[in-house]
Amino acid sequence: MTWFKREKKSIENPTPVDERRVRTEGLWIKCGACRAIIWKKDLEANWEVCPKCDHHFRLGARRRLELLFDDEFWTEFDAGLASSDPLLFSDTRPYAQRLRDAQRKLGMKDAILTAEGKLRGRQVTCCSMEFGFIGGSMGAVVGEKVARAVERSLAQKQPLVIISCSGGARMMEGTVSLMQLAKVAAALGRLDDARVPFISVLTDPTTGGVTASYAMLGDLNIAEPGALIGFAGPRVIEQTIRQKLPEGFQTAEFLLEHGFLDAVVSRKELKNYIAQAFEFFLGPA
Repeated sequence: MTWFKREKKSIENPTPVDERRVRTEGLWIKCGACRAIIWKKDLEANWEVCPKCDHHFRLGARRRLELLFDDEFWTEFDAGLASSDPLLFSDTRPYAQRLRDAQRKLGMKDAILTAEGKLRGRQVTCCSMEFGFIGGSMGAVVGEKVARAVERSLAQKQPLVIISCSGGARMMEGTVSLMQLAKVAAALGRLDDARVPFISVLTDPTTGGVTASYAMLGDLNIAEPGALIGFAGPRVIEQTIRQKLPEGFQTAEFLLEHGFLDAVVSRKELKNYIAQAFEFFLGPA
């Protein structure tokens, strides 16, 4: 059949058309909101925010730390914590295999990075969740790392930022994952008693057990534009309360309007907003 296949070549451009097409794949991306075609490098330089309509794409955990910390420098801690698969869980694939695949793909042990560094000259502790790691779900390791970050903030009297991006508690760890809600909430209660400020940043998506625990316990709860925020899905809620829900009731803007959030802040303004908030709480750095 190769007799009937024409390869378009010329003296000026000897590369076949098919090969040229392959080389350009992955260099452009379509905005899910305005449908604009964006040069991928331009999107990365703009912190994954559409330059046409300001739609916020998801941002990885490391990039979020780079966004917040001065000179994009921080010191990570508790990096070696990893799940032991306490229930030996298996569905379509063994949980242990899912963990290995995610660890190999992302170069991190679980769905959160905990670090400390300077934000506008002020030393802060920061937790950043990675949705690409099993949906950013919260298991025993995520809960433990957040609790240790809270204790670190408490011991050093330095403010805390937690950036949530999660589908909720990790079902593969059952009750073990649900226990993390109470553990982290208790740690945050001690932080509040010590009057050390905690700012919670909710990004798309923040749902389930993460929303039901630390994501909504900040001294300030702020979100990125258009972020999906909620506990259960719309269908589950409608079937439970037997009422029709308003359109977009789980968006950041709807929650701000109804008093569940303190602010909706664009990604490019987030660092300055957090710095000003800590200055309000604690005075100049």
